[in-house]
Amino acid sequence: MAVSMIGFYHSKVGKLENETIYSLLVEAGRRAIEDSGLEPKDIDAIYVGNYSGGGFNKQEHIAPFAVEIHPDLRFKPCTRVENACASGSTAIEQAMLAIESGRIKNALVIGVEKMTSLKTAGVTEVLAMASYYPEEGGKGYSFPGLYAEYAKGYMAKYGYSKEELWDMLSYITVKAHKNAMANPLAQMHVEYEREYVRTIQEKNPLIADPLKLSDCSLVSDGAAAVVLTTTEGALAMKDKVVEIKSLAHTSDYLSIVEGKRPNYKLEAAQAAIQRALRDANMTINDINVAEVHDCFTITELLIYEAMGLAEEGRGFEAIKNGDVYVGGRLPVNPSGGLKAKGHPVGATGVSMHVLIAKQLLGEAIGLQVENAKAGLTLNIGGSGATNIASVLFRIK
Repeated sequence: MAVSMIGFYHSKVGKLENETIYSLLVEAGRRAIEDSGLEPKDIDAIYVGNYSGGGFNKQEHIAPFAVEIHPDLRFKPCTRVENACASGSTAIEQAMLAIESGRIKNALVIGVEKMTSLKTAGVTEVLAMASYYPEEGGKGYSFPGLYAEYAKGYMAKYGYSKEELWDMLSYITVKAHKNAMANPLAQMHVEYEREYVRTIQEKNPLIADPLKLSDCSLVSDGAAAVVLTTTEGALAMKDKVVEIKSLAHTSDYLSIVEGKRPNYKLEAAQAAIQRALRDANMTINDINVAEVHDCFTITELLIYEAMGLAEEGRGFEAIKNGDVYVGGRLPVNPSGGLKAKGHPVGATGVSMHVLIAKQLLGEAIGLQVENAKAGLTLNIGGSGATNIASVLFRIK
């Protein structure tokens, strides 16, 4: 049974001082239901993607708060889904499975995170719990440190110097911030010059060698929501709908530092992308736009290779030759991505689905990719342990 998206909402992303985790959740759910054309009573189940409401806000048991959206949601099943930074996409997966099983017809999926309740040190500590704690977070590894392992592994594998890597990564930073300038919901409306981000500066220090501040995504608050239903039901209501043509979920060893998986490529992410494309009966050449998990610039570089846009060790070619810019072969992160749009962890996967659906409907939040019919999302949890890729397709 095919599943489509019929209602959407995306909040502003950033330090939302006047919002709480509760207000973000309720507003996102209410607005997505309104956009869907359904009534609250028509929603059969609610799935909330949230990484650590407890760590950031002292509120672990968050899903039932969705009943506050409308009294008609009382007694509906509400389930929180946690899968680190991939919590949002996993919530969508769980809703899809319920619809495909025939147990429910309509599902509301909300992704939400309120991170700025804590200062930077507290955020770092909570995020470290998404690592393999005995050998990583518990021994002082932060997530910049874990992804720095990929950067060091990439340099060692392919013989690049630190300066050469910084040069490659600078293109990704500049692209992200330039794209975000057109996104009214993005956290950072600041453009950068390559010369600035490719070198260590007073305001661009090393965070975890070789990654600088300009290589890291943001601490963000935000929420996004979608309403899912059967494609048959969606087409009965709407002239144009976006179908989730496929969704692939792969898992790998939790730890990157123990050496059980390579530190120079994203193997499980590559497997998820390949499976999603295969299940959709497509190749990467059929995809018109993508929103991918650029939690760090090195991650986006590795994702170019995982997508098949460049050979292994040559990911920089995808950006230097213009392929991943709007107007290129396959625009990647026209929203500004996690790097500049922001990364409210539990909301990120739902955000990606909203952003791509809006692109395919010709209603982009920010830069519009012309004539986009098929889109790809890639959401990663931990240091590459959880990977969810989906192919979205516009049908009339």
